[in-house]
Amino acid sequence: MLSIPASHINYMKRQLIKQKKIQTLWQISRNISTQKDEEYQYIKKSKTPTMHFQPSLPRLPIPKLEETCKRYLRAQKPLLSTEQFKETSSSVNEFILKDGIDVHSKLVQKDKKNRCTSYISELWFDMYLRDRKPLPINYNPFLVFVPEDKSEYDVQLVKATNLIISSLRFLKSLKENVLPPEVFHLNSKKSDTDLFHTVTRLLPSKVSWYGAYLFNAYPLDMSQYHNLFNTTRLPKLDKDEIYHDKSARHIVVMRKGHFYCFDVVDENGYIYEPKTIATCIKTILEDDRAPNKSPIGILTTAERNLWANTRAHLSHIGNQKLLQRIDTAIFMMILDDSYTGTDYNKLIKTFLHADGTNRWFDKSFSLIVAQDGYAGINFEHSWGDGVAVLRFFNDVKSDISKKPRFHPTDINHLQKTENVEKLEFAIDNKIQNIIDQQKKDYKDWTQQLSIDHVICNEFGKDQCKKFGVSPDAIMQLAFQLALYYQKNCVAPTYESCSTAAFKHGRTEAIRSCTMETKITCESMTRKTNSLTKSELKQLIVNCSNVHNTLTKEAAMGQGFDRHLFALKKIYEQSNTPMPRIFRDPAYEYINKNVLSTSTLSSPAVLAGGFGPVIDNGYGIGYMIQDRRLGAIVTSYNKYCDSNEYVNCLEQAFKNIHQILT
Repeated sequence: MLSIPASHINYMKRQLIKQKKIQTLWQISRNISTQKDEEYQYIKKSKTPTMHFQPSLPRLPIPKLEETCKRYLRAQKPLLSTEQFKETSSSVNEFILKDGIDVHSKLVQKDKKNRCTSYISELWFDMYLRDRKPLPINYNPFLVFVPEDKSEYDVQLVKATNLIISSLRFLKSLKENVLPPEVFHLNSKKSDTDLFHTVTRLLPSKVSWYGAYLFNAYPLDMSQYHNLFNTTRLPKLDKDEIYHDKSARHIVVMRKGHFYCFDVVDENGYIYEPKTIATCIKTILEDDRAPNKSPIGILTTAERNLWANTRAHLSHIGNQKLLQRIDTAIFMMILDDSYTGTDYNKLIKTFLHADGTNRWFDKSFSLIVAQDGYAGINFEHSWGDGVAVLRFFNDVKSDISKKPRFHPTDINHLQKTENVEKLEFAIDNKIQNIIDQQKKDYKDWTQQLSIDHVICNEFGKDQCKKFGVSPDAIMQLAFQLALYYQKNCVAPTYESCSTAAFKHGRTEAIRSCTMETKITCESMTRKTNSLTKSELKQLIVNCSNVHNTLTKEAAMGQGFDRHLFALKKIYEQSNTPMPRIFRDPAYEYINKNVLSTSTLSSPAVLAGGFGPVIDNGYGIGYMIQDRRLGAIVTSYNKYCDSNEYVNCLEQAFKNIHQILT
């Protein structure tokens, strides 16, 4: 029998222990590495699944016909003369007693058969996709990020890399159902607690919304979120199409009108490391080619049927695969050579429309980074609304500020890469001629657009609350008063209000031009005013109270615009004669919104806005912050003077503030 010396046995024991320690250390190291990698992959990891509340969301209600008609007349009253209002009231009463009953019943029956969605969803998509107007200015809004605290993180390469990474972290969290659900807390201190999250998470999805409701918290519809990524609006004759391909792993970058493409996610769905992504961006920034003489992106600024026909020809001459790369891309990154500096209006123009040669307005959204580091987002509107975009915007801004993954010092360690693909389009004479013409037409169009802004540092949300008035009501009153100063009249006004508290809700209109705002404007513009300051203040409080009611009604799906819109569509689709309410000139007039307003207020937003919706109107994107109020105003020079309106708006803010104090 073989005898092994005791010293050898002890040696073997020591080696086994040592080997076990190495394996343990390796396992610990591997676990730490995995944890780091997992942490890098997700912007947030929620224990409550992203879509947990979706199955139990309440359905968007169809208002009662009588209530809709009552609200419609209330909105019409300040806009019409006595005789006009009498005629409109007659058509409305006739509608309630005759045609309206049957068509409302048809809408209710149709809604009952489509319980998986809202009565407005399909109609609203259809409205957007059938419109043949160009997307920029008319539809695509923009938002600009507040710059970083440390200017070295606003270097174009650094900023672009971090925006890409944080966007991908948001996408991966969303894809894997770990992005925290969007919930509106009426009192976050009481409801946004561990108890709330534990209780609602443990409840089955089919009843989870009701659990949140007991905490006075309201989960919001998140059905639009998946269209943020890998999505494009395709131009088609008569009606466009929303195209989505969630399998793509690349992004498309534009610079000087040229297109570049590279993968940002591996075959297992993991985000590439920061230096890999930064190297690709650096390669693109160092490409010294002159601006593209045939910038295909300008075609996305065209009338939609023209673009549909042009795109069909582009595909026919061998560009189908290149277009497919753009359509399927996770998102578009735009690298601009522009410097905005301290010119705020130039900044607005850059992110709203630019010259069109380095843009692709069809993409669900484009991240834009100027050479001086200002960055923002321009988004196509048909696929979704501001609630989804603002959530993405806020989360990305927070991530690049608190956890930037690429640092200025990392630039020194970047190597060259061959992983960037250049997308070179085949161009024939027909396409070149269309491009040249579109460049000219777009330049002529954008030069007609007037842009100005106002920032009021005298008061903001905090002071409004002390005065006992709604900050949003004050903004809307100021818009009315400014128009009264400028043109001595009130006009149809639209304020967008989200109905995301309901399944597949979109938006409802707040008709903020009311009899109360009209009376207040008249009283504040009289040359000889018999009212005391206290009486004027009470008029402003009355405006605020009415506005609060209108806002609550709209948010709860109890406006009149969407309901009447749906009823009118039923008539159009059935080819039956249109009832008098829709033939009344007052109905057409109230839907030509001279003041089109919307707010996406957030500390992360430096600027945000959109174009006017009619030729003789103003597009007003506004912000409400704790200690200041602001607005960006757009209009067409031929019909309106936005500079004059902004001056009137400044005066309106001052006068309202003086009365309140």
